[in-house]
Amino acid sequence: MLQDTFGRRFYYLRLSVTDVCNFSCDYCLPDGYQGRPDEAFLSPNELTQVARGFAAMGTQKIRLTGGEPSLRNDLPEIIERIHAIEGIQTVALTTNGYKLPQRIKAWADAGLTQLNVSIDSLDPNEFQRITGHDRLPEILAGITEAKALGLAVKVNSVLMKDINDDMSAVLHWLRTNPVTLRFIEVMETADQQVFFRQHHISGATIKERLLVDGWQPVARKLADGPAQEFWHPAFVGRIGLIMPYSKDFCATCNRLRVSSLGKLHLCLFSEQGIDLRPLLQPGVPLSGLVEAVTHHLGDKSAGHSLIDHNSGAMANLSQIGG
Repeated sequence: MLQDTFGRRFYYLRLSVTDVCNFSCDYCLPDGYQGRPDEAFLSPNELTQVARGFAAMGTQKIRLTGGEPSLRNDLPEIIERIHAIEGIQTVALTTNGYKLPQRIKAWADAGLTQLNVSIDSLDPNEFQRITGHDRLPEILAGITEAKALGLAVKVNSVLMKDINDDMSAVLHWLRTNPVTLRFIEVMETADQQVFFRQHHISGATIKERLLVDGWQPVARKLADGPAQEFWHPAFVGRIGLIMPYSKDFCATCNRLRVSSLGKLHLCLFSEQGIDLRPLLQPGVPLSGLVEAVTHHLGDKSAGHSLIDHNSGAMANLSQIGG
């Protein structure tokens, strides 16, 4: 089992399959994607080798991220390969929901077990303004289809002051929709410092409101992500809060990241990353990857430096999947 010098154990890997995204969200890529060609990204064989190595080190959950992972035509193959690896109990995917109704069955058939969909507003006009796409009805239809196929579904919403911090529409939706909607605090990156100053709001304000209104904390599971989740007897859905600026946020860290270029990131806001790609090639024993990750894990710090406005090498969140 992977364990760092602070006693934290790592059951969860976020594995990016591409940097490319076709949305232009205000807080991430307001000018659209400006990146590298597709051939730079890890191949299915390389991605499978990453997953095998981490499974050998005790990883139980792998989340495929981007950019937007659905832009890879070989995504069903990637899901199927990772699902087949012994020890991997959960194969999850984070998506913006583009063409979700047409794609979700192929992903489920390939072995996907959990789906996270980004929806920053339930108002169609506001959704289009934030993302640059008029696709909210299509995405909601895709979520309905995913639930019908038996997938565990969560919705991610970046919490932005004066944009979507009025929770009335969310609460109305969660009364009859059995999904967890997680608010994620806006995080400062090199490209979005002004936006951060204008729109960051602490998730603690939402938490206080929920507790006053009778929402109760949900017990965490071993491979859960960083969200604090809450339930209420009058609602079939749940609310989650991801608050990276909160005290001791990093104390329960259980996840590592590998970028679409094969670089190990010990933290979302670490420096340039550690190149694992040479260890993913044919003929290289899996033990080399295991030894490298185990060695570098000793360098993982106690926490990030976001409070000091230091986001490391992170220019935007599409780079290693958020």
